Amino acid sequence: MNHKLPAAQRRGHEAAREPGRVHWMELFFDLVFVVFVGQLAHGIHGDPGWPEFGTFILLFFPAWWAWVNIVSVVNLLPGLSARALGLAMLAAMAAAGIMAAAAPGVFGDRAWAFSLGNAAMRAILLVLWLYQHRQQSPETPWRIWIYNGSTAVLWLIASLLPLHTAVIFWAVSIAVEVSMVTVGGHLWAGRAAANVNVEHASERLGLFVIIVLGESVFTIVSEVSGNWDPRAGLAGTLGFLMVALLGWAFFQYGTGIVTAGLERLQSRADFAGILQTTLFLPFLLVLGVTSIAAGIATAIPAPDERLPLGAGISLGGGMALFYATNALVSLRYGQRRRSVAPWAVPAVIVSVLLIPLSAVAPATVVLAFAVGLLLALTTRSEIQHRRR
Repeated sequence: MNHKLPAAQRRGHEAAREPGRVHWMELFFDLVFVVFVGQLAHGIHGDPGWPEFGTFILLFFPAWWAWVNIVSVVNLLPGLSARALGLAMLAAMAAAGIMAAAAPGVFGDRAWAFSLGNAAMRAILLVLWLYQHRQQSPETPWRIWIYNGSTAVLWLIASLLPLHTAVIFWAVSIAVEVSMVTVGGHLWAGRAAANVNVEHASERLGLFVIIVLGESVFTIVSEVSGNWDPRAGLAGTLGFLMVALLGWAFFQYGTGIVTAGLERLQSRADFAGILQTTLFLPFLLVLGVTSIAAGIATAIPAPDERLPLGAGISLGGGMALFYATNALVSLRYGQRRRSVAPWAVPAVIVSVLLIPLSAVAPATVVLAFAVGLLLALTTRSEIQHRRR
């Protein structure tokens, strides 16, 4: 990380946070994503088909991309004053709130609002990135104007267009940003990697996982509350155990691996690896957890019946995606295949097998098998850590 004091701080304005710590306003900003995740996850409850899964993914990525962009620029601006950081987070919350409110009707009469929310988010990011650039470089910030300036214009134009044309502008905007980040990660890898604050990045990622897991717990409690009987209670208990064990695995073992892995990538100036493990692969991890929660939510109202195919895919496919992503991140951090394969391969295979099992067994049985898998993996991890 560049340890030179920003100009604002040199003029006597106290920085809002320590470079490696998350500020309270960042956590406040994250609250809007609890709503956003809930809005999107509701679309894959019940028996979702490929259109529902596709819509879920297509809408989740803009939400995720907005979040990681805000996190990235704040990561590179440790000298922001409390007032500046607070105003930026509140403005970003408002933009994300518009996106979340528009999500249920995004392919209908709310497409214009979703476009405006995204345009506003790019405008906020443009201001923050220009401020960050002014602190560290005298060069003309043409890349920033293209990255968020041009894409803000695209989203703004999309708000005035019919849906079938607007979605093309959405796709072009996202493609421009993703491609610029990817190419820039290769061209300026050394300088970019050195500027990343690993402690802040890993903490922010962990906090976002907490949000998603918290939304999962909220969904389970709501379903049990609306279906108040012992059988639904048992299904809800099993679902809670699943979420708790996922959280245990991530926060007991995963967070330490994230920090050490990012430090290793930074020491190698592997900025592409940092991007992959903080921007792109965690998106798949979050998709997996959200899908698991949707499958559990479908099981609770009808615990003695077989899960619909879509719910079985959400549950088993979500678990497979969770463990496959963790395996890819571990490998990207430099862990050997022979240490990753013994837990990753069985976890993914058994998770996928939950899909056909859900077609023949009651939902409670499927949840019990899932809990058994998670308990086995947790026990294995605990034994390995005790031996070290």
